[in-house]
Amino acid sequence: MPKTTKSGEPKQSELPSTLQHSDDKAQRTFAKAYDAAIEQYDGDEQRAHQVAFAALKHTHEKVGDRWEPKDENGPSDARAEEGGRTSDKPSAGGVDANATKEHLLEVARRLDVPGRSTMNKDELVEAIQKANDRASARSR
Repeated sequence: MPKTTKSGEPKQSELPSTLQHSDDKAQRTFAKAYDAAIEQYDGDEQRAHQVAFAALKHTHEKVGDRWEPKDENGPSDARAEEGGRTSDKPSAGGVDANATKEHLLEVARRLDVPGRSTMNKDELVEAIQKANDRASARSR
């Protein structure tokens, strides 16, 4: 099922809930990448979904129940740097694991992650990922 209308606008009813709460650029990025991938991979919806989220993670990061623009475009974690699903590295689930510790602390503060001031970078990424998952579940 295409994620964009004939005019190229994202179909709200076809977007994942976290994208319905996100800005227009995030919605367009996901929808256009999905539609291109569905055509490229002969209708393989799972693969198109993965491609669309991979494209989104290069320009946006997940904060709570929405996607926000990153300060700098690029891969969000070690898995994305190595080529996505062919990598044996774990995904950070939309958290920009390549961001600075200061940025991660700010995101953790916004999400009210307890104990954030004593966490190292890897712990912050994991705690933000859990907070994002909780926020997404609540918003559904």
